[in-house]
Order: sequence, then C-alpha cells, then structure tokens
Amino acid sequence: MDERLTCPYCQGGELLAKFGIKLAELDHSELILFKEQSHPGRVIVACKDHVREIAELSDADRNDFMADVVKVSRAISKAFGPAKMNYGMYSDKLHHLHVHMVPKYEDGFEWGGVFAMNPEKTFLTDEEYKEMGDKILAALS
Repeated sequence: MDERLTCPYCQGGELLAKFGIKLAELDHSELILFKEQSHPGRVIVACKDHVREIAELSDADRNDFMADVVKVSRAISKAFGPAKMNYGMYSDKLHHLHVHMVPKYEDGFEWGGVFAMNPEKTFLTDEEYKEMGDKILAALS
C-alpha cells in the first residue's frame, strides 16, 4: 500500500487535524501549528515532498528545506522570545520528513530536559490557536 495514502502531511484533512493546524505553505515545506502547546509556539515544518529521510533529498533540496526551518525558527523567536529552540526529527512510524520545533523557556515546562513528543497537557481554544497562528505568520513576514 502507498504510505502517502495514510500520511497526515500528504493527506491533510482529518488525519492532520488530530494533532495540527496547517498555517502556511512555505517554499519547500508546510508550516503546521502543533495543537499541544505546553511549549508556546511549538510547530512542525513538514517537507512538501513525501520523503522518509533527509538523506533522500538532493543537496539543493535539503538546503532549501532547512532554509524553511531556519525561517520558521527566526519567526518563533521573534514572536515568542524563547530562551532556546529544540528540534526533533523523529519518524519511526510516520515516514514523512518533518521537524518538530519546540521553543523552550527558562524555568518553563521541561526546561533543561528533552521535550515529550505529546505531553497532552495544554490545548487551546480555536480563538487562541488562531491568535497564535496569526502571531507566527506575522513574524514570518
């Protein structure tokens, strides 16, 4: 079976809505607001192409994808002022290249440790997600 058929990043819709909200298409990726917001401003940058590993990209495509990651990192820093940004590229079960971008705040949740993939502690209202998304998008400009 073609794994793209069950990939939330490729299919979007309800599969993606279980954990994220698409904010924007970037040059080489999609920007997704992670619904669990224990780390305010947490997002995912997912490659537009369905590739399993960063090593599958050409050097040029890898550089372009990582340029999107850097652009988003700068926007999150501008919008929320974290003390540190953590990056996670895990996909043991979901075979689509994506980067979890997790802003960390001194004396905040999980400061000084590894972030949990989904601590299931902090969810927002639709209005709060929209405000956060708008803030991120404004900082991208």
